[in-house]
Amino acid sequence: MTETITAHKPRATPAPPSLGGLGLFTVLLAAALPLIDFFIVNVALPAIGHDLAASETMLELVVAGYGLAYAVLLVLGGRLGDLFGRRRLFLGGMAAFGLTSLACGLAPSAWALVAARVAQGAASAAMLPQVLATIQAATSGPRRAKAMGLYGATAGLSMVAGQILGGVLVAADVWGTGWRSVFLVNVPVVLVGLFLAARAVPETRSQHPEPIDGPGTVLLAAALLTLLAPLTEGRAAGWPLWTWLSLAAFPFVAAAFYAVERRADRRGRTPLVPPSLFALPSLRRGLVMIVPFSIGFSGFMFVIAVALQQGAGRGPVAAGLALAPMAVVFFFVSLAGPRLVARWGTRVVTAGAAIQAVGVALMALAAWRSWPDLGLVELLPGAAVAGAGQALQLPVVFRIVLSEVPAARAGVGSGVMITTQQSSLALGVATLGTLFLSLVPGLGMRDALVTTLLVQLAGVALTGLLSLRLPRTIG
Repeated sequence: MTETITAHKPRATPAPPSLGGLGLFTVLLAAALPLIDFFIVNVALPAIGHDLAASETMLELVVAGYGLAYAVLLVLGGRLGDLFGRRRLFLGGMAAFGLTSLACGLAPSAWALVAARVAQGAASAAMLPQVLATIQAATSGPRRAKAMGLYGATAGLSMVAGQILGGVLVAADVWGTGWRSVFLVNVPVVLVGLFLAARAVPETRSQHPEPIDGPGTVLLAAALLTLLAPLTEGRAAGWPLWTWLSLAAFPFVAAAFYAVERRADRRGRTPLVPPSLFALPSLRRGLVMIVPFSIGFSGFMFVIAVALQQGAGRGPVAAGLALAPMAVVFFFVSLAGPRLVARWGTRVVTAGAAIQAVGVALMALAAWRSWPDLGLVELLPGAAVAGAGQALQLPVVFRIVLSEVPAARAGVGSGVMITTQQSSLALGVATLGTLFLSLVPGLGMRDALVTTLLVQLAGVALTGLLSLRLPRTIG
């Protein structure tokens, strides 16, 4: 009897996912949408309040509801992408963002708008972590460095462009939609994004998917809410008792979250935010830098919008366009960032902080000397210099934070970074915004603006000092 031996061809190893140029454009488009929507309403709030008869407290909720839902759910969004596939969560989150934007644009009342904004924030939290996680998992080497640089440039540009776009759309009153156009404009953009994503964004997921950490998710949400809710609503609501009780509860809830996460890590389970991630020096130091940078950035954007419209009597277009030099310079300087980092390393971040400090000082001087004739021309030198400094910091810090995060935990690392950024953006509006509005009755609009800018200047100096502890090169 003869034995027949059949040779089996070795099974081909599937090629690793690769993010091409069109795919990168698509995820960066998606990254811009949530940040634009955080800032786009700043110049639309007066029109919203007039049209929907909304109180100041209700208008605060229009801003805070989005920011809170976004910040609270970001880490969970990153974990779900690792578990179920980042492309799937990306497409679902983008579709939900389009639908909730439509709901915002069609809202018949202030409460309906607040509810739609909360849902829009949740959709953003599902979509945005997948952007960075996909870049981390589907690029490598110089391509990843370039993609991360473009992501940072997109993030910074979006925060300024959102306010400019909001002013233009409100003033243009497209087809009689008024302020509603700042939300409705998202719908066609989302449709294009979904079409491109279905063709060009590869599917990636963690090789060892980790289950959802229920207790950690609840405690993180509670910690962020007890901190951000009273700070964003306290001033407008008159600092009622619940705001103080909430702030008093925050350190205890945060400590409980850390204890639960640490215990889960020690027992071999996978916590929502693994404490072991913070053993990475690059992630830890980068996150510490993101906090003062983002607080100063968002606080400045809110304060300058209020000051130019309510104090200097500028319309929404003039108030938005006054920041155009910052956006233009940020864009072009950020393109040169990767080459500068390749030559000078993270010293670029320290130089950027120094340059931004000069820009903020020039804007404070312009406000003091030119008030109330403050606009594009008067702010141009300071805004342009500040934009250059910001462009040398933000994209580089993003790269630093994620430089040592393993690909398997890209979603978690991205979620932690964006949660830190988003929470700090909300804190900036709450803290610097509250400071500015509290100073106006006693000091007047000009001196309140100058004082707030000087406080921001101190934050820029802190960012520069923190940058001295960064590793000199980026892995």
